[in-house]
Amino acid sequence: MSESIFNLAWLIPLPTLLAFFIIFFTRENKRLSSTVALIGVFVGWLLSWVVAISAFRTPERSLVEPFDLSIPYLPTGASFFTMGVLVDGLTAIMLFMVGIVLAMIFIYSTGYMTFPGFMEELLGKGSLPPFVQAQVEEAKAQNLDPKYSRFFAFISLFATGMLGLVVADNLLMLFIFWEIMGLCSYLLIGFWYNKTYPDPKQITPPKAGLKAFITTRVGDVLLLIGLVYLWLYTGQLNFRELFQPEVLEHLAESVMTLPVIGAVSAAVVISILIFWGSIGKSAQFPLHVWLPDAMEGPTPVSALIHAATMVSAGVYLIARMWPVFNAYEHGANGAAMFVTFIGAFTALFAATIAVAQNDIKRVLAYSTISQLGYMFAALGIGAWVAAIFHLIMHAFFKALLFLGSGSVIHGVEHGHHHAHAHNHDGDDHHKEEEYFDPQDMMNMGGLLRRMPATGWTFIIGGAALSGFPLITAGFWSKDLILAEAWYTGHTLVFWTLAAAALLTAFYTFRQIFLTFFGQPRSEAAAHAPESVKSMTAPLMVLAVFAIAAGWSGIETTWPIVGNVVGNPLGHFMGELAETYGLHYKELPFNPMPVGISVIAALGGIFLAWLVYGRKPLQAGDVDPLRRWLGPVHTVLRNKYYFDELYYFIAVRPVLWLARFAARFDRGVIDAIVNAVGSFGRWLARSLRRFVDEYIIDAAVNGTGLVAHATGSVLRLVQNGQIQQYLLIMLLAVLVLMAAVEFIF
Repeated sequence: MSESIFNLAWLIPLPTLLAFFIIFFTRENKRLSSTVALIGVFVGWLLSWVVAISAFRTPERSLVEPFDLSIPYLPTGASFFTMGVLVDGLTAIMLFMVGIVLAMIFIYSTGYMTFPGFMEELLGKGSLPPFVQAQVEEAKAQNLDPKYSRFFAFISLFATGMLGLVVADNLLMLFIFWEIMGLCSYLLIGFWYNKTYPDPKQITPPKAGLKAFITTRVGDVLLLIGLVYLWLYTGQLNFRELFQPEVLEHLAESVMTLPVIGAVSAAVVISILIFWGSIGKSAQFPLHVWLPDAMEGPTPVSALIHAATMVSAGVYLIARMWPVFNAYEHGANGAAMFVTFIGAFTALFAATIAVAQNDIKRVLAYSTISQLGYMFAALGIGAWVAAIFHLIMHAFFKALLFLGSGSVIHGVEHGHHHAHAHNHDGDDHHKEEEYFDPQDMMNMGGLLRRMPATGWTFIIGGAALSGFPLITAGFWSKDLILAEAWYTGHTLVFWTLAAAALLTAFYTFRQIFLTFFGQPRSEAAAHAPESVKSMTAPLMVLAVFAIAAGWSGIETTWPIVGNVVGNPLGHFMGELAETYGLHYKELPFNPMPVGISVIAALGGIFLAWLVYGRKPLQAGDVDPLRRWLGPVHTVLRNKYYFDELYYFIAVRPVLWLARFAARFDRGVIDAIVNAVGSFGRWLARSLRRFVDEYIIDAAVNGTGLVAHATGSVLRLVQNGQIQQYLLIMLLAVLVLMAAVEFIF
């Protein structure tokens, strides 16, 4: 029975993929298209949970003997690449999280994707082509985004990418779905491609999508190189075959000679190359620059990227491939250490930037970069269970926060349009309106009274992100990472992550106080309405998981609360870790790391209250941090000028090279081609008279003269006398007979 249920894993990516294709035929009916997408994701969610729950209930199939079914599909000489599904404990955990988060985002999207405000300006300017103008006006009448159907087609394909990646049983199949998500991120980040800003320095959606695509391709190319090396050294890309002890030992003992470095284990080199793919996809330093600008896409896309799909895929890849990272204890040679360093540094680095951002979504973007750093640091120190635990919990509360921020933006936009229409009373609406940023927290304030459902669920998500003690899921998952770092003696990692935790609590509650408390700092905030039910209902569902999901991972060594639930998730993941060659056991309760974790969370919240909550900012007030930090705040707000640095060392040289190549093409290549053409024309003109007169005309005239001479001779015998014709014929016969006699 369980095997037949696990066979359903083949079907998990198919409903959303079918929805993607069906929407092409239903795109004229926007509501029908969204219904098709919802049916696809709900069927995918149902299949995911059926398979996941079956795996939880039959650990002997998901842990001891995972379900793996493959078929050959691509010949490679004497063997074949395979395509199949793998259902083990890690697959089950990911399916449980991905299925419900995707469903909540899809439901939310049906309410969020209304007619965007910037399209009003395009309609007013009359700059759209006539047929587009008619489509936009029709969409406005329905209060839906003009590309509503296209949006649901793209997010359906995005969901297919993540679901397929999770159930894939080999790295090549995983990489295919990995790239599907990369394509969808490009399409969805740049979805509002006709949106512009008054500030020419502000990145537009098309450029943000291109930036994300190119930056992640850097990591993907290195990942692909790693997969090629892995195939060359092992002849395997299937996970179960690859993780056999003899294969891992061969990989660890194989040596690659690198320039400057010298001889290095192939396992180390391949692990680092694979990790570069995760650095790009999960936006870790130094390939972190794309993720904040990805906020130019619609908010459900931000939630998809940051919670349910894309960036989670990077952590999932390293967690899945950890046997290779851990092969023959080669981690001491650099691979695991490299993962730890990048993760810990990124966690603190991104947190410092987040404290100086005013865009409500960009704060959360840097928070995601920081939290993913937590997970990679945990993986690097061997805290595999803690990393997966935090990955799942983070997906729930980060999806809640992003969807909540979208609800806030929606409300502020509606409030702005209401206030603008009320102030002008229809007399002056042709006047050029000053640009208003609905994502700037300085334009908010007091929204808890206007948007209570959004506000309270956002506060729950913020508390979970901050690691509010004992209650929230974020506390239990983050505390486990800190405890592992403390217990295993990674002191520098522990204090780095603890500092990041303090900053996380501070910037999260800075965001909450600026957005929901105090008095409205704009007319838009004063008139912001609560969002529709289709947007607030998913927030409430995710808020439950942001609190209660973490209780399933409380270690039994905790006093009082430890034995209430019994740590079922921890025990399940611990048994799974054993199959990955990691020795898991519950940590003894130690009040020191727990106390530091609690102090970091509550201390950050208290500092945020002192600065922003005790005396809320009024309209026109300057951010206190800006006054206190001075030039440091400028550096943080400008993200350490990494965009400018990359423009100087990467983009600018490429543009210079392109301009040089263009000038070389015009000045040298075109000059040579034009010179050859000119020489050909001169040669043709020079030779035309000689060839035409002395060769062509001579041949034609000579042929005519021969014909004329022949005719002149033959004309003599054409006198009309029959007897002369008979004489000539007789002579001809005699000549022929003589010739025959002579020859034979």
